Amino acid sequence: MRWISLQLINDKIKNLPSTPGVYLMKDSQGAIIYVGKSKNLKSRVQSYFYQSKAHSRKVEKLVKTLKDFDYIETDTEFEAFMLECHLIKELKPYFNKLMKNPRSYAYIVIRRDEAIPRIEVCHNMSRKNKDHLCFGPYTSKSTAEKAIAGLKDCYKINCNSFKGKNSPCLNYTIGLCIGMCQGGDALINYHSIINKLIALLNGSNSFLLEEMKERMVTAAESYDFETAATYRNSINYMNTLIHKERIIDFTEENHNIVMLERIDGDRNKLFYVKRNEVLFSETYGNTKENSEFVTLISANIMKYFHSPITDEELTPNEIDEAQIIYNYMKSNNCSYIIIQDSWLESESLIKKEVRKLVSKRKKSCMP
Repeated sequence: MRWISLQLINDKIKNLPSTPGVYLMKDSQGAIIYVGKSKNLKSRVQSYFYQSKAHSRKVEKLVKTLKDFDYIETDTEFEAFMLECHLIKELKPYFNKLMKNPRSYAYIVIRRDEAIPRIEVCHNMSRKNKDHLCFGPYTSKSTAEKAIAGLKDCYKINCNSFKGKNSPCLNYTIGLCIGMCQGGDALINYHSIINKLIALLNGSNSFLLEEMKERMVTAAESYDFETAATYRNSINYMNTLIHKERIIDFTEENHNIVMLERIDGDRNKLFYVKRNEVLFSETYGNTKENSEFVTLISANIMKYFHSPITDEELTPNEIDEAQIIYNYMKSNNCSYIIIQDSWLESESLIKKEVRKLVSKRKKSCMP
């Protein structure tokens, strides 16, 4: 029976289109066990069967379990990303555990209500406590933990006594703590490091990263490559966290976004986006200096973007879509404009901006 199943799957693969889309892997009972996306459906699905040596254990188990698959074509890779995200949340397939598990999200919490402020990585935010500073959510708890662990290693702030009794902790005796547990200048230095971390995570300045880069270069010039590697890895993890914070900040500003992507020579895909949702999408033909097309886009802008603005913080349930939208805007795949709320009272002003989008199709700089 297994050989027959593989033959049927191979026949279906031969007829797959080389277009963007989502594929749904099924088991012998017809249950969907995995949802994936690809810019090229045929190539991606083939890889499960023709590149077995490079597979992880998870993929090996998936291939052994699957008996059939379906697929959904999309016009663009962006739509494939968004559809995959929605289907995973709706269907909760067994092999998509990482995306469906809410505990995969993490927050960095700085507890300032203690004698020695503590930095923690946890699953639950504590924004209600005014003495706690909370950053996130981050989509990878592992990355957040490695970033903070790297910071502690680089600055030797691995204190294991936060009670502030002015006596050295065990880590101090083995060179892992600068001695903030004893108070004095070491504690002042620790507060300075904490303040630099806060400034980095809230986007006010990146002095901490610059300082770490200088220390990395100094260590490398002294042939202390192990220490230089520690700084390098910590910097990389910190940069990942900063990127996630930018996504959150940008999304929470609730921009009115119009995006346009050329599919091929004659077709273009238009999207209206607000927060983490695609409010409207449609495929159109050639749009070169087309006044009717400009009028149509402008009219729909007036229609779709007159919606209540929420000032709520981004939740873990929203962050997957927010990341997809933000990264799509930063890519070279689309052109976009951000419609200011004040413009919604002036159709002529909107038409002017839309005309630029249609005619130039140049990607603007992200804020």
